[in-house]
Amino acid sequence: MASLSSPLRICRGILREIRAIKGPEYKQCLAYNYVLDQFRKNQITGERYCRAQEEALHASHSYLCLLTSTRQHMALYDIYHGKGQRDTEEMAGIVGLRLPTQPGGKGWEK
Repeated sequence: MASLSSPLRICRGILREIRAIKGPEYKQCLAYNYVLDQFRKNQITGERYCRAQEEALHASHSYLCLLTSTRQHMALYDIYHGKGQRDTEEMAGIVGLRLPTQPGGKGWEK
């Protein structure tokens, strides 16, 4: 299994995704408070090794991956989702291409 990131990095990542979803009032959100409470509850101490803490870290890493992937999917969906009939030049521009032009102007291009 690949090594997981530190719990602090994962917590910050989840909170960053919540902030991106909820906007400026993210601190009043129930999800924000729940995530902070769970990370505080599962902190590891020096005198014990807790398997539940490792499981919680893995679950939080998976949740961060889900939130990030969903946000990226929605961004791509908004860009490339069909919005009715588009002409060839506009579709080529969306994917980063240009249509060829006829040198010398034969009268059929725009």
